[in-house]
Amino acid sequence: MIARIWHGWTSFKNADTYENLLKNEIFPSIAKRKIQGYRKISLLKRPLQKEVEFITVMQFDDLNAVKEFAGEDYEKSYVPQIAQEVLLRHDKTSQHYEIVEEFNYV
Repeated sequence: MIARIWHGWTSFKNADTYENLLKNEIFPSIAKRKIQGYRKISLLKRPLQKEVEFITVMQFDDLNAVKEFAGEDYEKSYVPQIAQEVLLRHDKTSQHYEIVEEFNYV
């Protein structure tokens, strides 16, 4: 299993707009692509002193699934133009990690 991690930052003014854009447009459009091996996406958010940080963590079965999502240059970030318009800045690349183990202590 592979985790694809990416960061973007907005102004406080644009934070709700960006969050809604992710939840209502961008994430559903990714799901509609029916990428073989795409498992899920998580959205993290935290207010900082002068901006709001967003992190997305996508999970894929393997790097082949990541490449189906992002293309052969799979480390390049995926940021639709509409999202770029409300971001202050963002990672130009995504980081990929092997998920070694998941623990559930319920």
